[in-house]
Amino acid sequence: MVREIKRTVNKMSTARKPLFNRIDSITFMLYLLLVGIGLLAIFSVEHHSTDQSIFIANRSYTKQAVFFGYALVLGLFILLTDSKFFSSFAFLGYALGLLVLFITIFAGIDVKGSRSWLGIGSFRFQPGEVCKIFTALALAKYISLPETNFKRLTSRLIAAGIALLPAVLIVLQKETGLALVYFCFFLVLYREGLPNIVLVIGFSAIALVLTTLLIDRKMLFIMLTVLALLIAFISRQTLRRRMMPRIVLIGTWALCIVFSQLAVPFAFKHVLQKHQVDRIYSMLGKDVPDEYDRTAAAAEDRGDEKKVNSSDYNVMQSKIAIGSGGFHGKGFLNGTSTKNQFVPEQNTDFIFCAIGEQFGFIGSLLLIAIYVSLLLRIVFIAERQRSTFTRIYAYCVASILFFHFAVNISMTIGLAPVIGITLPFLSYGGSSLLSFSILIFILLRLDADRQAMIR
Repeated sequence: MVREIKRTVNKMSTARKPLFNRIDSITFMLYLLLVGIGLLAIFSVEHHSTDQSIFIANRSYTKQAVFFGYALVLGLFILLTDSKFFSSFAFLGYALGLLVLFITIFAGIDVKGSRSWLGIGSFRFQPGEVCKIFTALALAKYISLPETNFKRLTSRLIAAGIALLPAVLIVLQKETGLALVYFCFFLVLYREGLPNIVLVIGFSAIALVLTTLLIDRKMLFIMLTVLALLIAFISRQTLRRRMMPRIVLIGTWALCIVFSQLAVPFAFKHVLQKHQVDRIYSMLGKDVPDEYDRTAAAAEDRGDEKKVNSSDYNVMQSKIAIGSGGFHGKGFLNGTSTKNQFVPEQNTDFIFCAIGEQFGFIGSLLLIAIYVSLLLRIVFIAERQRSTFTRIYAYCVASILFFHFAVNISMTIGLAPVIGITLPFLSYGGSSLLSFSILIFILLRLDADRQAMIR
């Protein structure tokens, strides 16, 4: 009884505190720290000793500082907004996001083969980055509805549809890397009660894709058939007594055959772009097969000699830059690979190279520790919420940040194919910085009212 009274008193005292005293200062400080590290990293790869001034208008670090200023102003407006607005606006914002993604398919600006950018005057932004915010809010809104029973298959399918529909539209924009980010929402669904079998199926699909790429498809067909027959022989007594195991075995075999023989080749021929196929096979240490090598096919049509480039120049230069940093690094502004522009996209997708080369293993480990601290803090925030809506949204933010952070660093050191996604708060780009900042500021605003029931 005494404990309940103390809890009630604590809740009342928390609710009476001014808004800015209720903001989670640890999360905000970690956010500022990461943005500051990003500005220094971008500055380090662009600054030259011959520069007469630090502030040069056309440099990326200056533009990033301006975007950071916009983010802080926008963050202030978010913090001053009623927390219930984000729940009320969730579905409408999601619908507007889908509409903009659909328009981008036809009216988007062509950038490196994808039409995932929209331009307003001189300003360009990537709707797929912004739509992550709307998707997180819509997913939190749907699952937190009183009439939603997440134990039902229908509710789970609707939630999965909310998460994946933007990804489908982004794939149609030929921006496959960004579309993959939306699969991170399945981590949230798993937290909310998605069965373990879904993760088993997901990892099995990934394993089947890798097997399809590493083994000849005809040989794989024979192996899957022999495996199915072997399972049927071992469990022949069970299969004789019951019809269901037979159906499951035959269905699983047929699904694996269709997936490996038709779905994967179709994706590599018609969905993934040439540079994405090259990078995946480069990560696996194999040459791109002739059926997927569009450059070689075009050369053959012209009667030229086929040339297959199995090396991934970006990753190779990235490894050289990070490896040259050693244990202590070369020191701030002393990176040779990044300073001399040997690493492509070194201020965006490969910004981690600047940290690895200049600050070495110690600096890289410290940066990873800061990211992990931010993720753990967000999970802590999620678990202390009274509102289901805020808890789910917090896990959405953590999942998005984790996917970007883990995949980006993995691709810079060659552990994952280069899919062109940014490192949160560090990579140069207005759309990226603003979208991640909005995610954090909405979380801070919702957490400030953590004792309220937001639906």
